[in-house]
Amino acid sequence: MSVRHYASTAFYAALLLVCAFPALAEDAQPAINSGNTAWMLTATALVLFMTVPGLALFYGGLVQSKNVLSVLVHCFAIATVVSLLWAIAGYSLTFSGTAAYLGDLDKLFLNGLESVHGPSAIPEALFVMYQMTFAVITPALIIGTFPERIKFGFVLAFSILWLFLVYVPVAHWVWGNGWLAARNVIDFAGGVVVHTTAGISALVAAIMIGPRTGFPGHVHPPHNPGMTMTGAAMLWVGWFGFNAGSALAADGSAANAMLATHLAASAGAVTWMIVEWRHFGKPSSVGVVTGLVAGLATITPAAGHTGPMAAIGIGIAAGLICFLAVRWIKITLKVDDSLDVFGVHGVGGMLGSLLVAITALPQMGGAGLAEGMTALSQFSVQGLAVGVTALWSAAVTFALIKILAATGIRANSEEESEGLDLSEHGERAYDFK
Repeated sequence: MSVRHYASTAFYAALLLVCAFPALAEDAQPAINSGNTAWMLTATALVLFMTVPGLALFYGGLVQSKNVLSVLVHCFAIATVVSLLWAIAGYSLTFSGTAAYLGDLDKLFLNGLESVHGPSAIPEALFVMYQMTFAVITPALIIGTFPERIKFGFVLAFSILWLFLVYVPVAHWVWGNGWLAARNVIDFAGGVVVHTTAGISALVAAIMIGPRTGFPGHVHPPHNPGMTMTGAAMLWVGWFGFNAGSALAADGSAANAMLATHLAASAGAVTWMIVEWRHFGKPSSVGVVTGLVAGLATITPAAGHTGPMAAIGIGIAAGLICFLAVRWIKITLKVDDSLDVFGVHGVGGMLGSLLVAITALPQMGGAGLAEGMTALSQFSVQGLAVGVTALWSAAVTFALIKILAATGIRANSEEESEGLDLSEHGERAYDFK
């Protein structure tokens, strides 16, 4: 038989094989993992649910009735503006490139997203959206430090600049293969990236902007503790997407993170309740949910690395230490951190970031440290990450407030007395007529 005949036979055989088994041609392209994708779609919705309506209602119930609408607007406005900025440049600067301190602009305007991203094989568009929800909630946390006295324009300007100057660089250092990631820092879901940055910035802002009129002598009681409890319940449920979703897969790590998150939250709430009960004679609803959030914030950096019993220990530590921190800030230092952002989120995030060096050890029921790391070396890296992040957040926040002071930060005394709902937005949350 001729060479031409063999070639013709081989061609038709190959054609028949491709037609008969089209899946062989498809195997050349990586396939999306539908299970992981379904879970991450759910987790993404849960994290957005934490900000709106969760955080909005949690904070809204804690302020006076004449200011509740302004707090809700702050949360919604930040969610929308940050989402757009994240898509335009924030994502690229955080997760594109391999530089030590900041990403590049290769994915500016979300250009060139991959159909399949990372070992969990989810669409990169979904990874963009999931990380966007973290970028949204972090500056939203800060507004809890200065409600009832801040102009809306300042909130927007500060949040935009803070996103690019604090959140984006720190997220790149830790999660974007930056210099802290190269040192094997552990921050499973944001003890450093989210809670340390927001908490330290909140403390600096509270000191520089000054207290509400009448503080500390005049008490500003929450106008609707029931609203706060509703928001806290939403945060609790949403936090499962925050922590368990950070595994980026529907796997054992996600399950462990979910269990650890729930146990730490429960322990934090019970501990705060007991301490408050002994200290004041009554356990308040606001105290219980504040302890809950303290437990959630503290377990966040350790959730995927910590066993269930150690998670309970983290929650107990969170409930006790954050309670003492809140009282120290407001009573001893007389700083009007209005809704306890530093005492709960800042202190909790830093505490959990340090404790993970111990709770991640296999002897403690944890998932183990990176290869070559010991408890001491891990603790040193965690301390470095917390320290550098705290200093950077404080310095940038100080500079931003100094610069923005020229444009006006605070409402005047008449506007503050009238309430920001009316003076800033021309509306009232409640019609008492």
